[in-house]
Amino acid sequence: MKSKLFTPQFIFVSSAVFIAALSRLLPHIDNFTPIAAMALFGGAYFSDKKFAFVIPLLAMFISDLALQLMFGWGFHNTIIYVYTAFALTTVIGLIIKRNLTIKSVVIGSLTSSVLFFIITNFGYWAATGFQSGITGLNAAYVSGLPFFRATMLGDLFYNTVLFGSFYLAQSKIPAFAKMK
Repeated sequence: MKSKLFTPQFIFVSSAVFIAALSRLLPHIDNFTPIAAMALFGGAYFSDKKFAFVIPLLAMFISDLALQLMFGWGFHNTIIYVYTAFALTTVIGLIIKRNLTIKSVVIGSLTSSVLFFIITNFGYWAATGFQSGITGLNAAYVSGLPFFRATMLGDLFYNTVLFGSFYLAQSKIPAFAKMK
């Protein structure tokens, strides 16, 4: 019996997510990365919910490990907040999967950018003792604002690449034509 795990869609989506993760090792503008796009794309296109979480998280972990080994900064005291935002973005991907359109991908991308900003800046405040109280929390959000634009643009760019490449594959490769 032929395995249903290694379908053309599974291989394509897994490969795209791992290639996106590896792109984090290339020089880039701060926060202009494929992190949210990997999670959103995985949530939208893995047919099994378990793999929608596991494969992008594994790709993220491997790229964080490589960043740690190469540059000494893949893991940090706020990483749990990054991974939480990442997992919640996968949930957004699972939600948009039901009605996958350009509009739903753009809304999912922008929502994940905002979610990432809120969670990770809260995490920075909570984990580092940035400043105490609500004033400190506000200061943490203000200090994160310069990075928010690059996060949003990176999310939109990488979602365009990932979702667009799958759309193109569907239109050009017969085995993908009937996959949604």
